[in-house]
Amino acid sequence: MTPKTTWLIQPFTQLSKRIFQPFFLLIGALALAFAPLSQAADDGAKVVYHVDFKDPTRYSATLTSINNIIDYYDSELMEPEIHLVFVGYGLRFTTDDDLKGTPYEAGSALKERRAELKGRLQTLMDVRNVKVHLCDKTRGEVKLPPEKVYKGIELTKSGVAKIAMLQSEGFAYLKIQ
Repeated sequence: MTPKTTWLIQPFTQLSKRIFQPFFLLIGALALAFAPLSQAADDGAKVVYHVDFKDPTRYSATLTSINNIIDYYDSELMEPEIHLVFVGYGLRFTTDDDLKGTPYEAGSALKERRAELKGRLQTLMDVRNVKVHLCDKTRGEVKLPPEKVYKGIELTKSGVAKIAMLQSEGFAYLKIQ
């Protein structure tokens, strides 16, 4: 450049530095700020719940826990993946059938709360995207027809194997006591 043109270009170079430098600093800061969120989502937003008990109050607490953990992840802008696996006595919570004459027969406490619990489970599946699985081995033991299982529940060959596979994929295991 000649001394004659330098005086024309220099003010624009200084102006562009003052305008664009803060913009690029802001973009860099935002990228650093959101990096831990994406890492946390990879490491912690995967949970499998195990239901193999018969107490409707304990099952209700499980549904509440699932809703609470999803609310937490949502508040942290994390995309959770939640699975609920029913095995053994958990079968009672996947059907309107009373399972008479089986070890899993519905008691009065379950019958009183069945509609409420079914509605909460359905909401978790339909609205909160919870994936629900029932051990097909348990279902088969009592000869419950598959069409009597609530819609949206996936039959899995072995419930405990499903839990083990999910854990090997990094899912945290939770069981409400």
